[in-house]
Amino acid sequence: MNFVFLSPHFPPNYYQFCVHLRNLGATVLGLGDEPYDNLRPELRGALNEYYWVPNMHNYDDLLRAMGYFTHRYGKVDGLDSLSEYWLETEARLRTDFNVEGLKVDDLPPIKHKSLMKAKYKAAGVNTAPGVLIQSPEQACQFAEEVGYPIIVKPDVGVGAAKTYKFENADELDAFLDPMPPIQYFLEKYVTGQIQTFDGLTDHNGDVVFLNSLVFSQGVMETVNEDSEIYYYTQRVIPPDLEKAGRRIVKVYGLKKRFFHFEFFRTPEGKLVGLEVNMRPPGGLTTDMFNYANDIDVYYEWANIILHNKFSSSYSRPYHCCYIGRKGNRPYKYTHHQIMAKYSSKIVHFEEISGIFSAALGNYGYLTRSPQLSDLLEIVDYVLQKD
Repeated sequence: MNFVFLSPHFPPNYYQFCVHLRNLGATVLGLGDEPYDNLRPELRGALNEYYWVPNMHNYDDLLRAMGYFTHRYGKVDGLDSLSEYWLETEARLRTDFNVEGLKVDDLPPIKHKSLMKAKYKAAGVNTAPGVLIQSPEQACQFAEEVGYPIIVKPDVGVGAAKTYKFENADELDAFLDPMPPIQYFLEKYVTGQIQTFDGLTDHNGDVVFLNSLVFSQGVMETVNEDSEIYYYTQRVIPPDLEKAGRRIVKVYGLKKRFFHFEFFRTPEGKLVGLEVNMRPPGGLTTDMFNYANDIDVYYEWANIILHNKFSSSYSRPYHCCYIGRKGNRPYKYTHHQIMAKYSSKIVHFEEISGIFSAALGNYGYLTRSPQLSDLLEIVDYVLQKD
């Protein structure tokens, strides 16, 4: 198999996908804007060849790279970055070079938050009322009908970028004067805890791995308020969440892909669909999959791609929790004090790349324990202020 991996150096932990592809027999072809000599040694060793482009937003350069790979190695069988940012670029390249996977025509209900609503409805999942903003008058009328607060987000966007919560008509009016240059989506604010349904499908569209995350708060609040976030894996996935998630997988017809579906769990216990992502959850979450289950999901993804096999058994023996600290906070306890007290339950820690720091903090810890109470105790200690 000839597999082109876009931007294989970023996020930093994703080099492991390339390593396992190569170890399992694939010809792994890297395409990115990072100079070859700057790639970590493990990644360089996993790539049969690397094509450097100065700017990955220049599509003509990517076309030339794909043409070169095709001329040198034959037909490209697979292409991915496993990143939301390059989803559209991947689809264009798959379409132009007839590579199996999501094509350009498949993207609208994946990229547009307004179109996700229909997919959720087809899966029997409730969503918050929402509407595309066509004019200030129409937006204000919708907000009055559903009531404040209201959420405004780009119809096509990554994460919580340029997403806002408005408490009243004056705030919404100020946002709409003048009308934004991009298409925005207006949605009724939902109070609740964010829970996710994550996993991986095989060639037949069957779910072969499952996970669920619970977030301390939304990414929008974390970014806009410059606050901290933590989130953890659930050992037992609530039945209604699993039922809804599996229905969404079927509606989208996902094959050979990670998925990450977000929901609100309201105070009354109801599920409300938020949005879908056809990729692994961001940050260190793939590592959390591993620590929660004592498996290697990087290997298992490559095993699915090449052999349609998920070899590991897993039973979620641990909760795994990510705790992010911001560099501008006066924390009571130092890193050395944290490690001295909780080293038996801290399985990983690292500085977080600047592009993720607004949401995930500047420094992250991964902790695990069979008992959620153990991890929440560590959260309180790590985030305690002077």
